[in-house]
Amino acid sequence: MNRGELPSREDVLRLLAGLDGRTRDDVEERIESMELAWLVHQVEQHYGVRVELDEEHFGRMMTVTGAVEVIREVIGAAR
Repeated sequence: MNRGELPSREDVLRLLAGLDGRTRDDVEERIESMELAWLVHQVEQHYGVRVELDEEHFGRMMTVTGAVEVIREVIGAAR
């Protein structure tokens, strides 16, 4: 992962897998609340941005696909 780039789906899967030592292939599409909190924290750490999310963002982040979209939007806007 490069701080200058927006995260890819692969990056998000790797970050989620890091929560409990899974492989990225073991990460399910649906994201649970603990995984979401972990993901937001990891994105802030890896990309050096403060992630500000509203209810609409959280609602869209219940899947890996939605999380990738929102994270890319938020990081893009922060830059």
